[in-house]
Parts: sequence; structure tokens; C-alpha cells
Amino acid sequence: MAGLLTGKVALITGAGRGIGKACVQVFVREGAKVVAVDISGAQKDTAAELGADVLPVQADVSDENEVAAMVSAAVEAFGRIDVLVNNAATIASRPQGSAYLSVGEYDAQTPVNLRGVLLCMEQTIPVMLRAGGGSIVNISSVGSLNVQERAPAMYMAAKAAVNSLTKAAAVEYGSQGIRANVVAPGFTLTETTRRAPADVLGNLGRKAALGRAGDAREQAEVVAFLASDRASFVTGAIVPVDGGWTARLA
Repeated sequence: MAGLLTGKVALITGAGRGIGKACVQVFVREGAKVVAVDISGAQKDTAAELGADVLPVQADVSDENEVAAMVSAAVEAFGRIDVLVNNAATIASRPQGSAYLSVGEYDAQTPVNLRGVLLCMEQTIPVMLRAGGGSIVNISSVGSLNVQERAPAMYMAAKAAVNSLTKAAAVEYGSQGIRANVVAPGFTLTETTRRAPADVLGNLGRKAALGRAGDAREQAEVVAFLASDRASFVTGAIVPVDGGWTARLA
């Protein structure tokens, strides 16, 4: 049987670990060719695990020239880009001992979390338009919807801006065949978050109505659906994949 994404070419950023790597795994399982992008070099390990259907590319998504080169590499390898998943992000934990509201935090949080999303969309949308359309899935956070006290204010603000940017793209390009949606993850277990103290892991996990943390694969399954033609009438949506965290009043 054909997979959910058979015949699709996807560009996934932050693909070296965590939710991004899980997206690559699920997309390949569902039949896609994937350009796996990361700044760390870990995208090579992701590609080595999954084989010839994955092209690893190293890029800093906050750098306009590197994003342009990344998109060119994808088109050269596969001829087009059907799906863009903007997953690359900087750390979300609140720094200790610094001002809650500061220009320093703005400078730390926006280059990748907002500018990077904008650059990847700016460079990829023209490629999609030439092919008649495509699907964009941007990864924000439950902190973009309500305040999470452990997160930096500017992280949450940047992710909220991603939500607005995604809706703007959905409205602007919908008639030209491009859909744009957001997945807003709740607390999710990844290589990074698993290193948190046990009491923090327990506290954040219990915030979900399901009483546990999510798994990166659970995020990736929703991303894959939104990227696919089965979500053909879904655009401009923000989908919390949070185990019911944001359903609570507090």
C-alpha cells in the first residue's frame, strides 16, 4: 500500500535529533524523500540510519545565504519541494539570573525561532508555487498559546509570531495551492528534555490531561498528516499536540 506521503519531497529543519529526527523517520516510513537539515552535523547520522531516501544538508536557518543553498540543494537532488517542516529551534528553557524581559533574550530567541522560519518560507514558497503548490508545517509550542513559566518570554513571543506568520501565509497563498499549518507541541521527551531533573520531568508531564509527556514520534505523526493530501482542506490551523495541557485553565 502507498504511504501517506508517497511521491512527496520534504525539507525538514532541525532534523538531527528530537522532533525533527522523528519527522524524518515518519516521513520516510510514509514514502517521502527527505532533505534533512541541521546545523550540528547530526543530520548525517539521521541519513545514515534511514538510507538513500534522505539527503543530509548542514545549514544555519538564520543565515539567508545558507538557507538559499539548502533549498537549491533540495531542488538539485529531487527536482522540487512539496513539504516544508520548520522545526529548527533554539533552547526553550528560561535562563537563570537574567532579566525576564530583555533585548538580550530577544537577540537569543528570534534568529532561529522566527527569522529562520521566515527565511525558509521565503525561499521555499517560490519553489512550491512553480510546482503548483505544497504544504508547510511550522512547529511552535504550547507556550505560543498561553504562558509556560519555565520558558523565556521571548521564546514564547517568537513562537506566537510563528503562529501569526503561518496564518498569513495560509491566507496569502491558499488560492495558489499552498497550505500552511502549525503544530504546537506540549512537553515532549527528546534527547534534550530527557536530561532534565526527574522532578521537572514529572511536573511537566503531569500538566497534560493524559498525565504524561509526549513522545517525539507522536508529534511527527501529526506533522505527517498535516503535510499529506489527507489534510487537503486544513490550512491556517494551530494544532496543539499536548495531551490536553492547553485544555486546562491552569
